[in-house]
Amino acid sequence: MHKEIDHVDESYAALIAASPFFVLATVGPGGLDCSPRGDMPGFVTVRDAKTLLIPDRKGNNRLDSLRNILFDDRIGMLFLIPGCGETLRVNGRAELSCDPELCASFEMASKPPASVMIVHVEAVYFQCSRAVVRAELWNPERHVERTSLPSAGTILREITARNAAVETFDGEAYDRALPERVKATLY
Repeated sequence: MHKEIDHVDESYAALIAASPFFVLATVGPGGLDCSPRGDMPGFVTVRDAKTLLIPDRKGNNRLDSLRNILFDDRIGMLFLIPGCGETLRVNGRAELSCDPELCASFEMASKPPASVMIVHVEAVYFQCSRAVVRAELWNPERHVERTSLPSAGTILREITARNAAVETFDGEAYDRALPERVKATLY
């Protein structure tokens, strides 16, 4: 319990700055949501000891987390750092800002984010490495060969095939176009 503090100190700020990825937990009228957030290390800015700033980068366009924050501002964040066993947890309350100057400060590839999440920090603490060590998460020998799993196009084709109201979905065309579509719409 001694590792939990109500602000981001210098050590915890270093972990946030090194992290290219975190998972965001929110709650809304439809229940709980957990979604990934990622960019180059340092994409989450520590404005001050009680405030984090996070650009809203392009994703799957579901907007579940953003809608949830408008309903209930409580959030949880779990930061991962490649090669590091410990994770960092941040709990707090969030608000969304579309302030043009703030959004412009997070511009990438000449594109500002649609909004910036302002996190008011309430609790910060590191989580021990046991789960990451047990999972061998960073061990390249344990990485799964992507072709051994169903592709996004295959999953979408199978799901839409069950719905008579949806026209036939071309999963192979979707998979072929996906790498370029991701590159072209990264920011």
